[in-house]
Amino acid sequence: MADVHKGSSTTFAPPRLSKSKFLSGLQCHKRLYLEIHHPTLATPPDASTQAILNMGTEIGILAQQRFRGGVLVKSGFRQREAAIAETAALLRNSDIPAIFEGAFEHDGVVVRVDILERVRNTPGGSSSWRLIEVKSSTRVKDIHLDDLSIQSYVVQGTGVRLDATCLMHIDTGYLYQGGEVDLQALFSIEDVSEAVVDRRGQVPERLAAMKVRVLNSEPPMIEPDQHCHAPYECPFWAYCTKDKPQRWIYHLPGRKEIVSQLVRQGIGTIDEIPRETRLSDIQRRVKDNVEWISSDLGQILRSVNYPIHHLDAETVMLALPRFPSTRPYQSLPVQWSNHIELESGEIMHREFLHHEASEPRRRWAEALIESLGEKGSIVVYSAYEEAIIRQLAETFPEFKSAFKAIVKRLWDLLAVIKGHYYHPAFHGSYSIKSVLPAVVPSLGYGDLMIQEGGQAAAEYYRMVFLESDWVERDSIREALLRYCERDTLAMVELRKVLRGKAEEVGS
Repeated sequence: MADVHKGSSTTFAPPRLSKSKFLSGLQCHKRLYLEIHHPTLATPPDASTQAILNMGTEIGILAQQRFRGGVLVKSGFRQREAAIAETAALLRNSDIPAIFEGAFEHDGVVVRVDILERVRNTPGGSSSWRLIEVKSSTRVKDIHLDDLSIQSYVVQGTGVRLDATCLMHIDTGYLYQGGEVDLQALFSIEDVSEAVVDRRGQVPERLAAMKVRVLNSEPPMIEPDQHCHAPYECPFWAYCTKDKPQRWIYHLPGRKEIVSQLVRQGIGTIDEIPRETRLSDIQRRVKDNVEWISSDLGQILRSVNYPIHHLDAETVMLALPRFPSTRPYQSLPVQWSNHIELESGEIMHREFLHHEASEPRRRWAEALIESLGEKGSIVVYSAYEEAIIRQLAETFPEFKSAFKAIVKRLWDLLAVIKGHYYHPAFHGSYSIKSVLPAVVPSLGYGDLMIQEGGQAAAEYYRMVFLESDWVERDSIREALLRYCERDTLAMVELRKVLRGKAEEVGS
């Protein structure tokens, strides 16, 4: 890596930090260094992550509506000086009850505060305030307290008096009954002032250490470890691990405490793990690195009854509930695919996608019950479909009898593979996205516009609630159908190939 600075590290003033940079520095000083000096080395957020970020932005805007009369600082995030000046003017105006996206700078750190609510005006024209950070999550997390510690440190450093430091998040106990959303019930505001105090006291020392780090001509020598994935996945993971061997010890699945113990023993690859080390079944299979077929696989695969249905369901979770009798982040089924294998070998395909901005569950259930009929095993991949069906049976009593019978017919292919088959190309993962290309190399997801569930949910939301161009909506609809169809076709082909493998070994 080329030098970033030349000469003595004390010659240069440290770059200005932001709230997000401070939080990155808490996770890893190397991440902070790379974000400042080499941001292009980061892996861009995937579709699922971007959808979460977009949801956070949407929730932040919605939260502002709870504070009537509040004023938004219009200067953008790159207009630092203008935003700070605009914020200062709003602070002096005693008629303004709340400020949104207020900008503050202190000790080389710039923050934008989601909501600064005026608590009361005090003699002499000054005021006291309540700092409120808005999150799309459903509870207070440690990272939120760190977030508030740097914000309150900077805001107080500018002379603003804070009476309270709070986190505003979604309350999943809110049951939407239709009409306008009750923002008082949708959002919960928790005063976390006491929990933030100790963390705020550590901010100056933490900041000083970060400022020293980012002045160096090279990033700090920090090995990838568990900290790379907590509290969030580091975007530099691929960069920092690009030279690691394929059988690197951190690729061992399961509890990372075992990995840490092995690393402390000087073990760098999975192949170096001593034979006597206590490992889980899947960890042992990853270490052995050979294809493994249970002697019972053939018999279990033959236990299904025709017609054999292969079912996959897709759901959407809305932070802002839109349909009566639903809660924030409740899983709402909107799509299913069913490949039906007859005893003759013929394959039929049925599918359903609710593509309107209306309550999807009843139509989804009615169409599914009709497609599954009353006979035959129903192959699924995980217990997810069963959870959805049981939830709907409770919501719609008229479907309870039919769904009870359907649940008895469910046959989990994931559980079968986990217990009776392993391929080295799984690399310890039993996700269908890992299993399919290993077992059926000719079939994968790479040719699809939508390639995983989080992306499917994000695209569904965009199609139904955001997109107005009918051509684009139709394109998304087709992509969703093809993705869900691939999941159930994958189960058909997996069963077929696995039956052949079981016959080869006589199981």
